[in-house]
Amino acid sequence: MYYPEELIEEIRIQNDIVDVISSYVQLNKKGSTFFGLCPFHNEKTPSFSVSSDKQMYYCFGCGVGGNVYTFVMEYENFSFVEAVKFLADRVHITLPTVEVSDEVKKRMDFKHQLVEVNKTAARYFYYQLKSEKGKHALEYLQKRGISEETLKKFGLGYSNIYRNDLYRYLSEKYDERVLNESGLVIPEKKSPGEYFDRFWNRVMFPIFDVHNRIIGFGGRVLGDFNPKYLNSPETKLFDKRRNLYGLNLARSSRKENIIIVEGYMDVISLYQAGITNVVASLGTAFTIEQAALIKRYTDNVVISYDSDTAGIKAALRAIPILKSKGLSVRVLRIKDYKDPDEFIKNKGSEAFIDLINNATSGFMFEIEELGNKFNLEDPDNRTKFHKQVATKLLELDSEIERDNYLEAIAKKYNTKKQLLEKLVVETGKNTGIVSSRQEIKKINSQKNKNSEDGIILAQKSILTLVANNYDIYKIVKKYLKVTEFLDEFYRKVAKEVYEAYENSKKVEYAVIINKFMELEEQKKVAGIFNKKILFENKLQLEKIVNENVKLIKAANIDANSRIINNTSELQKLILAKRELQGLHISLKDG
Repeated sequence: MYYPEELIEEIRIQNDIVDVISSYVQLNKKGSTFFGLCPFHNEKTPSFSVSSDKQMYYCFGCGVGGNVYTFVMEYENFSFVEAVKFLADRVHITLPTVEVSDEVKKRMDFKHQLVEVNKTAARYFYYQLKSEKGKHALEYLQKRGISEETLKKFGLGYSNIYRNDLYRYLSEKYDERVLNESGLVIPEKKSPGEYFDRFWNRVMFPIFDVHNRIIGFGGRVLGDFNPKYLNSPETKLFDKRRNLYGLNLARSSRKENIIIVEGYMDVISLYQAGITNVVASLGTAFTIEQAALIKRYTDNVVISYDSDTAGIKAALRAIPILKSKGLSVRVLRIKDYKDPDEFIKNKGSEAFIDLINNATSGFMFEIEELGNKFNLEDPDNRTKFHKQVATKLLELDSEIERDNYLEAIAKKYNTKKQLLEKLVVETGKNTGIVSSRQEIKKINSQKNKNSEDGIILAQKSILTLVANNYDIYKIVKKYLKVTEFLDEFYRKVAKEVYEAYENSKKVEYAVIINKFMELEEQKKVAGIFNKKILFENKLQLEKIVNENVKLIKAANIDANSRIINNTSELQKLILAKRELQGLHISLKDG
């Protein structure tokens, strides 16, 4: 760590977790615990709990949890060191100057410098938009119906027509390495050490991450030049696959769904019309990472892409990606207008909301587009269509869902449901889809069982029991050493739990979480402490303890046997394995 553990702990103690989280989430007290709507996933019933006693939070809905550092890291997208600085500043604790090498300091500061250079560039673009040089860009935005308030909200700007205008401005404030990594400038091939601007003569759209930090830009050219839209390249801040334009605003809309559109102007126009739960992908096909990001905030998505052929194809590509992340998908069809921006300007927000309410389910949209490929008046074409529909229906795992769509499709295309259902069964048998799906389910189920019931779960379970009960710890420590935890992460947790009990006979969960700097590790530790292990009586609990301890010890013996070459040592392990079969841990031993 960059700072002493004592200081880390002091900062945590002075930042009461209820006070900190209350500044982000409205909490209501119930008994000794506070509850509110989880800020990390979309929900209507509060399942997000904050314990003042334990100085921890936990969501019963999505399973996230941790201490005050974990919360700030997760919510603000901070590193551990950034969270320490943030919370220290909050309680007016002055952090000591950290003695690190110049190289380490550069690495620590570099990300911050990239954020700053983007912020500086955005301000410069905004200044240019308001200057005489940006008059035609401002007029373009005004003609598109963008108000002054919206212009400021989205930080819109203008990049000058001069090819190194921004570079000359930024080079006075930032060194060459920062400029080169920012993606804002491009090296001159014929003049080493010189750069020209990536964006020029374009309306500029700053791209924010979910925490309102500018991570990149999009630029729309003024005039008939290509490319029409240009985005920042991949940088240490900007990953197009993992960000969505407008999500910083949409995530706090608290609507039941998120609308996905194609372009910047669609997002801006809808937002200005009061439809604030809207995002756009960033000049790339929709990605699995973007679907996972949306899943954090909602379970329901409405796709509202352009009405042209490219928009339809993009929607068809996005539907299975979104479904793979457990999102319910509907598709909005815009008739007579090319995109949401044009529709909202002509028909207004109420008409657009009506479209949302009547959006087609993702599956029916796929069926309809499949039907558009055939002349359904022709018997042969109609038969081919039905066969492809049958294959599509086999993709649905839920029998109820399949039956509902069988009925809807039969009604829409004037086909007898029984005949279509029969075709589905025949298609499944002929293609092997049904049997193969069952086999895949069986394999996946077995994989999950093996991993869940394996050594990882055993280590996690025994740590949960030990960390939550000192009497169980006193018994288990006689049989299970810290070094016997095979997984490095769980071994470290075991070490901290064992030492806490030996030092003070109690485990302070929030303190142990501080021992881990990575967000995902902090969440895993919180998961151990918050895990519920169900048992009906002490006899059942004793059985759980025995099974898990034996499993861990057996795995440890097996691991050691694979690396030992000495015969006598190997014989000792064989004996230990045999003795393990007769081991019985009684919870009365304590």
